[in-house]
Amino acid sequence: MNKTVLILFLLSIFSACKSSENHHSERDSTLIRADSVSGNAEHVIVGAERLLDYLPKLEGQRVALVVNQTSVIGQTHIVDSLKKIGVNVVKVFAPEHGFRGNHSAGALVENGIDKKTGIPIVSLYGKNKKPNASMLSDVDVVVFDIQDVGVRFYTYISTMHYVMEACAENSKKVIILDRPNPNGFYIDGPVLDPKFKSFIGMHPIPVVHGLTVGELAGMINGEQWLKNKIACDVEIISCLNYDHGVLYELPIWPSPNLPNMNAVYLYPYLGFFEGTNVSIGRGTDRPFQIIGRPGADGELKFTPKSIPGVSDNPKHKGVLCVGETILDVQDSSLFTNPTLNLTYLIKYYKSNKKDNGVYFKNFITKLAGNEDLRRKIELGLSDAEIRETWQTELDKYKEMRKKYLLYP
Repeated sequence: MNKTVLILFLLSIFSACKSSENHHSERDSTLIRADSVSGNAEHVIVGAERLLDYLPKLEGQRVALVVNQTSVIGQTHIVDSLKKIGVNVVKVFAPEHGFRGNHSAGALVENGIDKKTGIPIVSLYGKNKKPNASMLSDVDVVVFDIQDVGVRFYTYISTMHYVMEACAENSKKVIILDRPNPNGFYIDGPVLDPKFKSFIGMHPIPVVHGLTVGELAGMINGEQWLKNKIACDVEIISCLNYDHGVLYELPIWPSPNLPNMNAVYLYPYLGFFEGTNVSIGRGTDRPFQIIGRPGADGELKFTPKSIPGVSDNPKHKGVLCVGETILDVQDSSLFTNPTLNLTYLIKYYKSNKKDNGVYFKNFITKLAGNEDLRRKIELGLSDAEIRETWQTELDKYKEMRKKYLLYP
């Protein structure tokens, strides 16, 4: 790697980062500002931007990248950046929603070739969620760089788990370029019962787990959660100027149905509605910000429609739904008393019961990581009463979490 080329490239990256920072500060003022609670995200440096700390580890190596549309350095995708300076990127592993983030939830992600760079793309979503030995045979090191949202049923952390496991089994190194957790300022929700382990919940952690992907990788290794308790050779390139008190405003939406910070903040508790007959706005311009169902009461009316690459086949497609807009989180108590809000889930259960409809689907057990949440709502317990029942396990988790924190 020519040093002059590298220096010029790093200077261009610095300029791009400053440009991105200025653009970031001018974003929609209706979104939560980074300093609304504590800290300031303006000067956070993500792992991908720390090129001098990881480029030497890639020199002379055959590199695979686990990336999506959030994997940027400044305003340039990391694939383009690394190719430009001569890193030997041999393939890209694509998670749910695809390499460019243009697939709807659950949509098949196929193998292919990246048109811009000519690099082979290997899908890690669909039938094959874990790289096999053949896929890793021409790889020396795997770099993981994906923006997570800090919620257990968001599947990028499951992809990371399988990548770590495959690399451990095939003696490959993993480098994780860490990014802030936008929901990292609180911890709440039931801890997953291993009996309900699935791709949308692989670890015995709460719904809102309070970890970055780098911290979670350390926990996965430390608690021996990989198959046969093997350990992955993993190195974390951590963020600078970040701690869990900082509200980090994402510069790029993390998936097609989380288009702004309101959706990101509301996702942890509106995600439970995916296991009910209630729509959370997929197939509209406000996913994870509105809720409703056919025949319900409310002031809001909306009709979900197919939006290719975002919501191909949304719940209640073409059917009028009635419900409500969830208040902007900046007007809620989320930041003064951060908790996993179950009031909407309970409210719509009671409303649905009056109509004699089938509210819960079996999927709710995978989202909750247990059968208890459904049972307790059906028994009529309140939000506070339900949250009290998971407190003991949550306290144990919080103690364990302390061992793996990279940030205050």
